[in-house]
Amino acid sequence: MKPMTHLQRLEAESIFIIREVAATAENPVMLYSIGKDSAVMLHLAMKAFAPGKPPFPLLHVDTTWKFREMIEFRDRRAKELGLDLIVHINEDGVRAGVNPFASGSRLHTDVMKTEGLKQALEKYRFDAAFGGARRDEEKSRAKERVFSLRSAEHRWEPKNQRPEPWRLFNTRKRQGESFRVFPLSNWTESDVWDYVALENIPVVPLYFARKRPVVKRDGMLIMRDDERMELRPGESVEEMEVRFRTLGCYPLTGAVRSQARDLPGIISEMRSSRSSEREGRLIDRDGGASMEEKKQEGYF
Repeated sequence: MKPMTHLQRLEAESIFIIREVAATAENPVMLYSIGKDSAVMLHLAMKAFAPGKPPFPLLHVDTTWKFREMIEFRDRRAKELGLDLIVHINEDGVRAGVNPFASGSRLHTDVMKTEGLKQALEKYRFDAAFGGARRDEEKSRAKERVFSLRSAEHRWEPKNQRPEPWRLFNTRKRQGESFRVFPLSNWTESDVWDYVALENIPVVPLYFARKRPVVKRDGMLIMRDDERMELRPGESVEEMEVRFRTLGCYPLTGAVRSQARDLPGIISEMRSSRSSEREGRLIDRDGGASMEEKKQEGYF
């Protein structure tokens, strides 16, 4: 028998985790943020239950500020795979006029993502939610267990996590508690792109470089995806060849100059990069411990 490759070991571990949740949770759901990690996680779920379909729906917490290409890709992908897709919007936040420009990244994220996610989990009574976060992305995520226990209030306690020796997961919980489960915890950005190329997994075209309308703002290149983004005095829209290493709400996501128009180009560019993919996410600049605070408050 040939020894397993690095990617085969990661794939086997992730599929085991996904099946473990399906076997032990009462009402699981897979969070689908439409990015490359979600694309890989969804692909693994399809493999885990082939030739059937995953026994849980997809959930997208829509802030109403995602790139239009992301929404088109989300709907097309769910239809192609024949999966149940739940789209939840925090209508209270919409009615209050919360948005990335007027409200700022912190309040927008708290209301439209964290509160929106908690609303959806409670509305549908999900007790386990898959997320595509990886430990190499950011320091607070590096602290997370694969099975992350959340209180009935959805809070995460980083100093009170369960040990996971030898890939043994404690799936017991009390009434009202839930899990956030991260099948890609041990993957790196490099692993994700290698696997996307190996398995020919569709991803949002925004990851590939092409000319796009961008505005230089606060040290970032923000793509003007619709007319809701008003220009400040002195700003102008420029056509630049850019792509995105990470995807979120378009006003809070910085593009990078690039000529990587295909997967080999992305993999080559990424391996020579010395910067973090999260440097393009404005919400990560809210403060040193901001991501950990968000996670304690219920962010995924």
